Amino acid sequence: MSIVRRACAALLSTAVLSTGVLSTGVLLIGVLAAAGCGRAPPPPEPVATQPVQAVTQLVADLRRNDLEAYARHAVPAPLHARLETAWSEGRTVWPLTELPLDDRFPSFIAALAAPDAERTLVATYRRQFAGADAELRSAAKTLGLFAAQYVRSEPGYSETERDHHAQLIVAFSAWAQTAPLGDSKRARAAIPQLVAAARATGLAAPDAFAHAGMDRSLRRLGPFVERLKQVLTGYGLDLDAALGSVQASLAEQTGDTARVRIRYRLAGEAVDAYVLVERRDGRWYLSDLLRHAEAEADAPAKPPAAAAAGVRAGKAAAAVAGPATAPAQAR
Repeated sequence: MSIVRRACAALLSTAVLSTGVLSTGVLLIGVLAAAGCGRAPPPPEPVATQPVQAVTQLVADLRRNDLEAYARHAVPAPLHARLETAWSEGRTVWPLTELPLDDRFPSFIAALAAPDAERTLVATYRRQFAGADAELRSAAKTLGLFAAQYVRSEPGYSETERDHHAQLIVAFSAWAQTAPLGDSKRARAAIPQLVAAARATGLAAPDAFAHAGMDRSLRRLGPFVERLKQVLTGYGLDLDAALGSVQASLAEQTGDTARVRIRYRLAGEAVDAYVLVERRDGRWYLSDLLRHAEAEADAPAKPPAAAAAGVRAGKAAAAVAGPATAPAQAR
């Protein structure tokens, strides 16, 4: 595999996590801390009773790396229960399915948490990426063009999603073309951090995500996302700053549907997009996120042959793209 192809795989994995953190991100003001022993029970969580709150709450959840709260706030309780069942049955990993390469996320964690991963990943980085700044910049540009074409042609996206994702791609591609991805010193410092964070999730074993269930898995992934953000900040991609810059305003509302304008800055680029929201049982939710979640809740079980093939594909992805992934996020 050429360095451009390897770099594309690595950069795409970086964009996957980063884009998913932002593009799915939009909802109300944070989760209240649990009361200690002997205290009165905490008040109920705020409810998104206004369209804009359906955006600001999810943003707050993502800034806190509270993926469990994000999943709870993103969908009505009955749909959340269906998704928990589908997750435990191995039929989905929603909301990770909002990421472009969600099927490789478990392999990504497994590759980072593998025995001797730190030494293997550092050696792979040195062999494939160290000092290859020109090739990495070229790969970032190529990836941006490929991703833009994919978003334009993917039928699963709504028009508002296409517009938002297209702007994200521009921002991520511009960042990757200037980030110090070929810096060996940064990689040697970052890789051990990601390896330790992945191991701490306890989600590296086969079927670990399904065995842990949705809520526990997302809870365990929170610290990993926090560490990943810290690593990316060292390369000039401050996701928390982007989330903190989000400004949401009501563009229009008709009964139980509305359109919310969101503006923020990502890696120095201005993003100005809209999201559709809708009211169900008195609470507002993101329409596209609901649509995706409902499809995932109804996802069929994989036949045994397909499941086995998926395991083999996951191992292959970990062997090829997995080692590239960590350095790409840690350069």
